[in-house]
Amino acid sequence: MPGVYARRFGVLAATATLAATALLNAPAAQAAPPTPMSASAARTWLAGVTPKAEGSSSGYSRDLFPHWSTVSGTCNTRETVLKRDGVNVVTDANCAATSGSWYSAYDGATWHAGSDLDIDHVVALSEAWRSGANSWTTSKRQQFANDLTRPQLIAVTDNVNQAKGDLDPADWMPPLSSYRCTYARMWVHVKQYWGLTIDSDEKTALTNALSGC
Repeated sequence: MPGVYARRFGVLAATATLAATALLNAPAAQAAPPTPMSASAARTWLAGVTPKAEGSSSGYSRDLFPHWSTVSGTCNTRETVLKRDGVNVVTDANCAATSGSWYSAYDGATWHAGSDLDIDHVVALSEAWRSGANSWTTSKRQQFANDLTRPQLIAVTDNVNQAKGDLDPADWMPPLSSYRCTYARMWVHVKQYWGLTIDSDEKTALTNALSGC
């Protein structure tokens, strides 16, 4: 009998060890951009917005929005978002992602190289410029361009981000239709927090997207 108990104990111990190892090696849960305001809050705020025509792009330059600021150690904003939005992301001494997995919410694609992703400014820098940021200080524009607290930055497929460019929701929405409600909430949250204007076509597109949430 002692031998039976010993064997049973050994099996239980081995099982516990395997379970612990599996837990340690399990993929980490994917992080996500900050949660945007609710659809109802977005609809309420948007309903009270008086549309204003976009301003001119005259004088705009990305250099007026200093971006990818240092966040911690050798990690800048881009690298911080890549690590936040990925699964099992490994970085080198310079904080560059060397491996990992990323799901692009805009189009539903999964990537395994950081170079396949762009960090999208949900409200593009030039869109912000035309919506009131032209009057901001450089310091405020820098805060906007590196905003990790609001849902303004997200890792997405690079060519999808490039297709979006600086278009607002009247002219571009994520190809993955199931994400459009979230995107509209993100857009409204950012514009509301930063006090940026919304034009008539933009308001109509956002209202339509939010009505289906």
